[in-house]
Parts: sequence; C-alpha cells; structure tokens
Amino acid sequence: MNFTAKDVADLRAKTGCGMMDCKKALTEAEGDVEKATEILREKGLAASVKKASRIAAEGVAYAMVSECGKVGVVIEVNAETDFVAKNAQFIDFVKTCAETVIYENPADVEALLAAKAHGSDMTVDAMLKDKILTIGENIKIRRFVRYEGDCVAYVHGGGRIGVLVRFETENVPAEVLNECGKDVAMQIAALNPAYLDKSTVPAEALDKEKEILMVQIQNDPKNSKKPQNIIEKMVTGRIGKFYENNCLLQQAFVKNGDLSVEQYIAEEAKKAGGTMKVTDFVRFEKGEGLEKRNDDFASEVANMVK
Repeated sequence: MNFTAKDVADLRAKTGCGMMDCKKALTEAEGDVEKATEILREKGLAASVKKASRIAAEGVAYAMVSECGKVGVVIEVNAETDFVAKNAQFIDFVKTCAETVIYENPADVEALLAAKAHGSDMTVDAMLKDKILTIGENIKIRRFVRYEGDCVAYVHGGGRIGVLVRFETENVPAEVLNECGKDVAMQIAALNPAYLDKSTVPAEALDKEKEILMVQIQNDPKNSKKPQNIIEKMVTGRIGKFYENNCLLQQAFVKNGDLSVEQYIAEEAKKAGGTMKVTDFVRFEKGEGLEKRNDDFASEVANMVK
C-alpha cells in the first residue's frame, strides 16, 4: 500500500466521500491523490444518474436582490430530504445559483446549468453534480424568476416560501421601498394571492366565478325565488369579495385591516414624498405540486439491523 491513513483522511476531506470509498480509490489509483479524486468523481457522476430518478421534493425556495437593488431573483432548488435542505453546502449552492441568475441572466434552467457559476470556474451543472457526489442526494434546480427594476425579496420559514416583488417608484428612498416591500412580500407569503389586481383577473376565471356564484344563490332556498336582476346584483356584490380574497392590491392589509394593500402602498409613498406601485410579484413554495417521498424509516432501520 503506497499511501497513508492521512492520505485517506485528506481525500475524504477534499471530496466528502466515505472513508472506505476513499481507500478503494487510492488503492485503484496506486496512491495518486489526483487520480483517486478523478475516480471518485467518475463514480459520483455515475451515482448521480441513479439518484436522478429519486424524488426530490424538499429543498428551499430562496429569494435575493442584487447589491444595487435593481435585479431580483426567486429560485427553487430541491433535495430529497429536509435534513439536506438545511445543509450549509446545499444552502451555499442555492445562493450561488441565485447569484448566477442575477449576473448571467440565463433564459431557463437549462441555460443556467450551462452557465459558469458566479464566483467559480465551474459550470452550474458541474457544481450541481459535485454537490450530488458530496451530499449524497438527488438535487434539482426546479425553476426561477428574474426581475429587473426596484425589487424586494423575502424568504419565509427558512426557505419554505420565497417571494420577489417588483415596484415602480419615483422619489421614494430605498429604506421606504424595502420596509414597504417586505410588508407586501410577507402579505404575499401569508395569503398567497392568485392575481396582482382585479384588472389582471382573466375573463374566463371571472366568468367561471360568476357561474359558480349564480348556482350557489339559485340553490339557496332563501334566495332562489328572487328576481333575476336581484340575483345578478348579488353576484356582482360577491365578485367584490372574490377580488378582496384573490387580488393582492384589493386584499385587506394584514397589519392594518382598515386599509387595502394598494392604499397602504400609496400612503407610504405619499409620506415619503413620491409614488410607488407594485407591478409584479412571484411566490414559490418549496415542493408545491411535486410528488413527496414516502419513506418507511422503521423498515429501513429494521433492514439495517438485519
């Protein structure tokens, strides 16, 4: 054996692989550390292909804004377990992905993977495969949205929800934008509005809601015998409630129910001597719409004991 226990330990520290894997790689490489590293990476890449079929529905939704405050991103990166989602290496990788989106402006996830990772000579894809090797779980970059403009980012619950809000402002100090923006982002995280404003509700969605409300009223014994024009007025009134529940700017502001979100933003802008309005927002919740793992840990532990 032409390598020492220290060589094994050093290789393990460098690659994050198990002690026995490092020892086998050094044996195969006849003590050449660089060659052993290459062997482990090759095996790790092969393992990552197998891992790619495993369900990755945990992870984090992360949002950040560039130092100038004029570019923002919200991104979701998935892992297999919540435990790994708290791993420092995983979190650093997610932040690197977000920074790469900000500075490289990739068109989609495929372009992001091909881009050089911010602050590194590696591509994002190579870095992803390296993390799969060292962390030992399937990891996937699922989606991202990038905005240019006056942006505010908010991350809720340690990465359970990420929110990005874009504003149009005039003569509003950065501190006022950030404070107001955080309030609005927290509202979005908590109440998950489907639309920005009542004017942005698609006609088909509105027609469907009116149809449902009409049937509800007609099926109500107290209202079913009322004249059609009265029923139509009742539907119009209830549509207002639909806007209040589903449109961000028409929602009651959670910190002051006497104001709508739109009124709150206008008041804060007026106090600052300028104007401010929300033009876009996006809310990512980790794992939404994804199949979840269904691990039977009791059986797994029993099998390990056997």
